[in-house]
Amino acid sequence: MKRILYIEDDEEIGNWVKTDLERRGYCVTWLTSGEGAVEEAKQADVVVLDVMLPGLDGFSVGQRLKREAPRVPILMLSALASMEDKLQGLSFADDYMTKPFHPDELAARLDVLQRRFGHAFGQEVRLGHIRVRLDQQSVIDERSGEEIQLTSKQLHILRFFIKHANQIVTKEQIYESVWGEPYLEGDKTVMVHIRYLREKIEIEPSEPAIIETIRGLGYRVKL
Repeated sequence: MKRILYIEDDEEIGNWVKTDLERRGYCVTWLTSGEGAVEEAKQADVVVLDVMLPGLDGFSVGQRLKREAPRVPILMLSALASMEDKLQGLSFADDYMTKPFHPDELAARLDVLQRRFGHAFGQEVRLGHIRVRLDQQSVIDERSGEEIQLTSKQLHILRFFIKHANQIVTKEQIYESVWGEPYLEGDKTVMVHIRYLREKIEIEPSEPAIIETIRGLGYRVKL
């Protein structure tokens, strides 16, 4: 992981962080707002994102980036330290770090993201009879060797499950990560998409072995 998209509007902090990261061997693209961030994020290995930005706030920018570049991890870096702010950030981001901070801690967290994403993405994940090629965004049926055609939303949902493998995730978490919008109680969008996804990847969709339903809680995919 060498290419960092850094979004921070404070000139003093931005110069300090950019200089330190470049000293550690990173290639840093620094933006002072969310304008142009989507295209830059697609070329980055990780995004370091401040919350307090001019125009769209960091939460809105981060949700857009996760929608458009779901493979790129996001580290929120913010002076907002309340639990509510952290939970809002972690609904889409992969880490949340509060200011003030020590540069060694930022470097350590980037190292953790590298271990999580630099090795997981680019490899294959096997789920029962299917093989998911995360780097190529394809799913192969091992029984026939043929590719299973998934829609972008279905693939995004499957990637979300793999990222949170062995964890129970709620439909609210899935919706807010994949669609990037607040979940409205009673919305059946996630249930419908998972039903169609199961019809494509499960041997017996009525008795799913890959995407488990955890009654009263949500769903789980085991690795």
